[in-house]
Amino acid sequence: MHKFASILLAVATAVFSVANIAAAADPVKIAFIDPLSGPFAPTGTNGLAEWKFAADELVNKKGGVLGGREIEIVPFDNKISAKESLIQLKVAIDQGIRYIAQGNSSGVANALTDAIKKHNKRNPDSRVLFLNYSAVDPALTNKKCNFWHFRFDANADIKMDALTDVMAENSAIDKVYVIGQDYSFGKAVAAAAVANIEKKMPEAEIVGNELHPIGKVKDFTPYARKIVSSGANALITGNWGADMVGLGKAVIEGGFKGPIYTYYAANNGITKTFGEAGKNMIRLVHEGPLNPPASDRMADYWKNFKAKNPEFDITQARITNAVEMLARAIDKAGSADDVIAVAKALEGMEHDSIWGGKVLMRAEDHQAIQDVHISVHTDEGIKQDSDNSGFGLLLESSVEMASADVASSCKMKRP
Repeated sequence: MHKFASILLAVATAVFSVANIAAAADPVKIAFIDPLSGPFAPTGTNGLAEWKFAADELVNKKGGVLGGREIEIVPFDNKISAKESLIQLKVAIDQGIRYIAQGNSSGVANALTDAIKKHNKRNPDSRVLFLNYSAVDPALTNKKCNFWHFRFDANADIKMDALTDVMAENSAIDKVYVIGQDYSFGKAVAAAAVANIEKKMPEAEIVGNELHPIGKVKDFTPYARKIVSSGANALITGNWGADMVGLGKAVIEGGFKGPIYTYYAANNGITKTFGEAGKNMIRLVHEGPLNPPASDRMADYWKNFKAKNPEFDITQARITNAVEMLARAIDKAGSADDVIAVAKALEGMEHDSIWGGKVLMRAEDHQAIQDVHISVHTDEGIKQDSDNSGFGLLLESSVEMASADVASSCKMKRP
């Protein structure tokens, strides 16, 4: 009997050890919930490629997290729908995924952050963190802020603050037209543009301020005619995806000659579409400068990404920051499942970005503070182009740690 008990104990010990080894080897999964079909699919599929490459290149090739666990990116197609995103969120949570990455559409982000907040309150054993890498509605880190949400992109207000600093230096600009998509982000861009122009450019006149349905306008010619006839010599838009292409082409073909200041007028076929027509006209406010390269490390990263993904570009530099910072937080927490510990490790974290400069995850509102840049669409001085077109973004000016001293209205409740 004693011998039989010893055998049982040995078997149980072996099974327990194997289970522990298997658990330790399980990947840490991140659910990528963004459009992978429909008119905004190019943006989503490019973003997915960037998340997968960043996870492999920056974490998995270096041994993973927690002594050997890889990071795995699991795609979920939300069809740019808030309703579909909530369905996919539930599927991801049911699969045991504890990290949610989303960025395309602040409307979707608002729905997700509300749902995640409610889920975490009701289900303490399956809490999740929201890694917002591109949805820039300021409300998400102000009145709607919550402990479970982290934004790695500069919000719309921060970008507009930097953009209008540059515009104010151009004395030729005295008539500005503002146009955008009719949802939370488009409205935030418009409000920030008006407030900043009135404050910094009191002599300038806002000659137009309108919103259009998102993803539904097939012909932007009527809008372009209004913009040109207004006499505007500068245009501001937060349009992205097909709406950026449609608006930009119509405006340029309609004879507009001034600078077009944008948030998302590059890559995913946009740079190639504009080509020579957009040269020295289209400007982008963004993080992560490509030309000139911020560092040898960044140049190598871009080269390796293109070698593996020749059909895509690095369009969202903050994805690398999100991956590296999350990996650091998981290691510091000593667990990928204790999302409260991971969140606390992310709060206040300072990170040396591959794109140059530092990124600070501000603890009070979970808003990343970082350098913001304005670049121009051109084919001169371009080492790292977009859409394999020979055209790309050339750095014109930078604002270090943009809006670091701007207060947040966030009143965060912590678990």
